[in-house]
Amino acid sequence: MNIRELKSRFIQSRDYTTDDVNALMDFAKKAYIHNEISIKEYRLLVRELESQGAVVPEIDKENSLIEHS
Repeated sequence: MNIRELKSRFIQSRDYTTDDVNALMDFAKKAYIHNEISIKEYRLLVRELESQGAVVPEIDKENSLIEHS
């Protein structure tokens, strides 16, 4: 899957289009979690989206289950 296919799935799912790379990254993450795309596809999409400026949001440390030092 490439970014164009991801955008197409986004449009079909949401009934609107977006060029927001962060929204597309969130959509790709949900697709991976729901086993709609493989880990390999997910990693490739994330790399491409990050190269276009997408960023992973900072985790709220108070609500995180992972200990931070």
